[in-house]
Amino acid sequence: MRCLVTSCPARTRRARVRQAFLALTALLVTLGGGCGRTEVRSQTAPPEVGVVTIATQRVVMTTDLPGRTSAYLVADVRPQVNGIIQQRAFTEGADVKAGSLLYQIDPAPYRAALEQAKASLALSEANLPALRSRAERLKELVAIHAVGQQDYDDAVAALQRGEASMAQAKAAVDGARINLEYTPVKSPISGRIGRSAVTAGALVTAYQPVPLAVVQQLDPIYVDVTQSSADILRLRRSLEGGHLKRGGDQQRSVRLLLEDGTPYAHEGTLQFRDVSVDPATGSVVLRMVFPNPDKTLLPGMFVRGLVEEGENDEAILAPQQGITRNTRGEPLALVVNAQGKVEQRILEVDRAIGSDWIVTKGLAAGERLIVEGMQKARPGASVRPVPAPASPQARAGQAAADGK
Repeated sequence: MRCLVTSCPARTRRARVRQAFLALTALLVTLGGGCGRTEVRSQTAPPEVGVVTIATQRVVMTTDLPGRTSAYLVADVRPQVNGIIQQRAFTEGADVKAGSLLYQIDPAPYRAALEQAKASLALSEANLPALRSRAERLKELVAIHAVGQQDYDDAVAALQRGEASMAQAKAAVDGARINLEYTPVKSPISGRIGRSAVTAGALVTAYQPVPLAVVQQLDPIYVDVTQSSADILRLRRSLEGGHLKRGGDQQRSVRLLLEDGTPYAHEGTLQFRDVSVDPATGSVVLRMVFPNPDKTLLPGMFVRGLVEEGENDEAILAPQQGITRNTRGEPLALVVNAQGKVEQRILEVDRAIGSDWIVTKGLAAGERLIVEGMQKARPGASVRPVPAPASPQARAGQAAADGK
């Protein structure tokens, strides 16, 4: 009876220990099974990547070319006679008209020279009638042998000398008059005049090497840009291969970016392309003409000309964020194929348009380019593609297109 009473608490304790052990084992099994399922699920679920579906677009191909402005017309004002400057008749930096007075050279010496030439002409004209009459009389007398032939020949020679002297006097009068007319120095063209190199009282000489002032016509104005000969050959191959087509009359229209990057308000026209290549730079000069009514453009300013090369109706644009480069500098892209696997492509790109690259080889319309989550995508691995959100540039372009 004593044994039965003492064994009951022992059995109870063993039962409780067994139940606790079973509960702990069940908990461990449950936790282990849950972790296993989580691990299996994480190993089987493909990573999610953002993709952009490639589509062809119509693109107007432009080239950004550096250049500088130059005046449409430039005239160096130089004196054509010697003399003392009496007055300067313009304001430096002002606009002048063609034929307006700029400087006045002292005309007194040239006025006196003109009067002297006129007097010499009058003297020659006064002697000529007597010489002509004597030659005519001797002509009649020599016919009847009243005078000798030598006398008649001398009279004719005297008449010819008188006529030559009168022609010489007339030329001297014309020369003196021209010199007098050169004493007022006038502007040869209309434009803006710069600073004056002389003041009143200065002595100037005819055709001196240093100009008195420079007049420049600024409206319209030239813009000379340079294009490499390699770009010209590339453009010609693109046109001949059908990748580009000419844009008609619009191709001669050009736009301009100022030195601070702001667009110029007026469009210009492409006037001509030089016929030779500069051997030092390997480039060709293109001359453009731009209206300049507000005189915004000044000679010597650095600008960038935007020249339209042609149109590509089926250009493939790829976002720059989806293009990387390998160690050799080749453009790379990751594409999701029809089986949901990642493919790596080596591309050929032409140029950047906004936030996109123009791809000439390696991508086709309808393919899905990975632009987000590229660090989770490996070539040959399966991924779950989802549409990537549009970039701000793309949303702005779409809004502009919808507004049109």
